[in-house]
Amino acid sequence: MKTLLRLAQAAGVLLAMTAAAVADEPLKIATSAGPVGQLAAFAAKLARDKGQDVKIVELSDWVALNEVVNSGDVDANLFQHATYLAIQNKQRGFNLIQVDKVGVIAPVGLFSKKIKSLDEIKSGDSVAIPNEPLNGARGLILLERAGLIKLAPGKGFSVSRFDIIENPKNLKVVELDPAQTYRSLDDVTLALVNITYLIPAGGDPKSALVIDRTVDDGLVLRFTARPDKKDDPRLKAFIQVFNSPEVKHFIEEKLPAFIPAGFGS
Repeated sequence: MKTLLRLAQAAGVLLAMTAAAVADEPLKIATSAGPVGQLAAFAAKLARDKGQDVKIVELSDWVALNEVVNSGDVDANLFQHATYLAIQNKQRGFNLIQVDKVGVIAPVGLFSKKIKSLDEIKSGDSVAIPNEPLNGARGLILLERAGLIKLAPGKGFSVSRFDIIENPKNLKVVELDPAQTYRSLDDVTLALVNITYLIPAGGDPKSALVIDRTVDDGLVLRFTARPDKKDDPRLKAFIQVFNSPEVKHFIEEKLPAFIPAGFGS
């Protein structure tokens, strides 16, 4: 019994030492470059001012942002909403989860360098939308809301260009990499651009002909982690800092196109 007791005590000490070592490691948060990265960096600075060591890792590849979380190279990421996460989990065999309600909505909008109003669109004009299914669907839905096309009902975010059932202007829908739709404005009449790409490219959200500011819980960018990281005290502490009036004020003042969500929850 004494031997078993000593072994149990030794295991307890080892476990405590391991937990302490993990607690001393910096919290690593992966995020996308641009405005969301700026937001994460601002929150990290607040956390460091409070004595927490937080490192922000910016990546441009959205798939890689989830892969580094899944592999454990980082503790969590901030760049995606639940709708996109569900697609990635299914396609890539991940089991990642959102860990808190606080976050931000990044709107999408229809932009143009060739026209000032949707009334100026002519028959046969070209429209660029992202070739990524989810944001492509958001683009088509926004085109429908603008009265330019009609889509087959009941498809939701699974709608594609093949679901266009009415196209009175005979618009040519061009699918491009999401990061390229803003740059395509020199060639196309209209393009669906996500604000996360627009701002780094020098675009002005206020120039949108139509902007989608729908507050949909499935479109809130939130912290995502592996299930075993959900209760990590370092991650909880950082999210507590993020869920603060200072961060909400930063969004409202520095990222006015973005919509704070879940603050104070």
